[in-house]
Amino acid sequence: MSITPQELELLMQEVEQDDPIDFADLPFAEEELRGLIANHLCEMAEAMDNFSEEDKQLTLLAVAAKLVLENLVLHIQLLRRHGVPLSASTDALLDRLRKG
Repeated sequence: MSITPQELELLMQEVEQDDPIDFADLPFAEEELRGLIANHLCEMAEAMDNFSEEDKQLTLLAVAAKLVLENLVLHIQLLRRHGVPLSASTDALLDRLRKG
């Protein structure tokens, strides 16, 4: 792949400027976690070097979809755990997803 883990970390930080991640009180440094993920994703991309372009796109789309779903589930679980009602936009999104 044509990106290094360090370059990916920088891109991640740029994206986080508009949509920051709440690392809360995790017992890990943000930079270490970011580096771990950047390395993992670059290794995944390198493992797909022999994939066709279509298979690469489908694989990356599947990974992104799984992560977005996981993030949504964890977010809703946190809200429920703390007794915080869902926002109107989240509720509307879930309704739209239920209806297909």
